[in-house]
Amino acid sequence: MLVRGKPHRTIWLKADGPGCVQIIDQRALPHELVIEDLHSVDDVFLAIRDMHVRGAPLIGAAAAWGVYLSIVGQADKFDLETLIEDGEYLKTARPTAVNLAWAVDRVIGRLKTAESGHLALAKLEAELICDEDEEICRRIGESGLSLISDIAQGKNGPVNILTHCNAGWLATVDWGTATSPIYHAQQQGIPLHVWVDETRPRNQGASLTAWELCEQGVDHSVIVDNAGGHLMQQGEVDLVIVGTDRTARNGDVANKIGTYLKALAAFDNKIPFYVALPSPTIDWSIDHGKQIPIEQRLGDEVSFIQGYLNNEQVNVRLTPEKSPAANPAFDVTPARLVTGLITERGVCEASEEGLLGLFPERGKHD
Repeated sequence: MLVRGKPHRTIWLKADGPGCVQIIDQRALPHELVIEDLHSVDDVFLAIRDMHVRGAPLIGAAAAWGVYLSIVGQADKFDLETLIEDGEYLKTARPTAVNLAWAVDRVIGRLKTAESGHLALAKLEAELICDEDEEICRRIGESGLSLISDIAQGKNGPVNILTHCNAGWLATVDWGTATSPIYHAQQQGIPLHVWVDETRPRNQGASLTAWELCEQGVDHSVIVDNAGGHLMQQGEVDLVIVGTDRTARNGDVANKIGTYLKALAAFDNKIPFYVALPSPTIDWSIDHGKQIPIEQRLGDEVSFIQGYLNNEQVNVRLTPEKSPAANPAFDVTPARLVTGLITERGVCEASEEGLLGLFPERGKHD
């Protein structure tokens, strides 16, 4: 997607530095565009844990490059045991996004059977994961485009879409998940307006989604998290599209905290609520959402808010100094509240039967 009018990805291998992976440091957005260099497994671990990169697909891509950098760090002597240890270390960076372990296991699994050329193979596999994610997200946009165009045919004004957190291209390698249908609709000339939840406590909507939409030229308004229900009651929301960090095989979805409340409000107001998900975020090993681990992050993210003052980023305390803060990072929206799942293979019912209809190779007893 576009940054200052030029196409851009979120992660890439530095052109003149094969031992350096570069990312957009999302902590600096929307006020600064900072490109960060990652040289080691520790660099990638910290980038994932401390949310320099975030979003399930991008976390997976970063982890794949982390495995590559592990081999770079071994110099001329490849050691599989060290690589496996580094992979297990990377998996602990954040627990909820299933793509993290999936990407690590995929790259290491590819290397286990190789007798030589491990660095080149790791590079190829990381590049494939990135390319596949871009293509998956592009196809998610194609799958979800008809949902927007169908609404547009019955309206005189723009289609009003509400989204939560950032499920845009900054959460993936390119295109995004929840935003991909929006960007495809924009390319088709469909009038659009996006309600952007601020998404406390880290404000990924206000800082990241809004920045993306500005760069793409999509009409939007940032709203406080609790305004969505009111807007739905007033008939100002036609469609809700969110992303997911992990989806159980029954269609339950884990997404940024607050998603469940938007699903409840949409259900009460008979507004379609769709979840856009690339297939690697489906965890076929769990039967329902109660089995999804929910990351508990530091309370400081609640107690303080980051802003921009006098041309620099500052943290400002919001709460009494002695007040503790709880900070669950995700919640689970049950499948019964989800109108449908938008995947790279089409749109399906949020259920095991619906998912298996699109992914029959997974089977009942996968």
